Amino acid sequence: MLRRVTRLTVNSQTCAALMRTLGDETRLRILMSLLAGRKCVTDLGREIRRGQPHISHHLRILRDAGLVEGVREGRRVCYRVVPDVQRALGRRERYGLDFGCCRLTFPQAAEAVSTR
Repeated sequence: MLRRVTRLTVNSQTCAALMRTLGDETRLRILMSLLAGRKCVTDLGREIRRGQPHISHHLRILRDAGLVEGVREGRRVCYRVVPDVQRALGRRERYGLDFGCCRLTFPQAAEAVSTR
């Protein structure tokens, strides 16, 4: 059951761009993984079983869409879900985002990524 989800209102053009961004399996898996917490490219690559250039490419697309952001930790840059997006997530059995034009729900992040 979804907890009350904060509504992120977007227009149809923004919604279409967002759906194109999330229409890729790798990007969805990265987003689900980051819902569980901050991770660096090497951590994501190991978890998703893809190379660093592949992960970095998809992180750039997610970053350009405003869904994730990089946080410098010494020499490394680790990624997290943008705080405004993170606040729009349900905390119980399922994660959910309500963009006003559509709603996305995810199984718990750790389970979804580790089953692949």
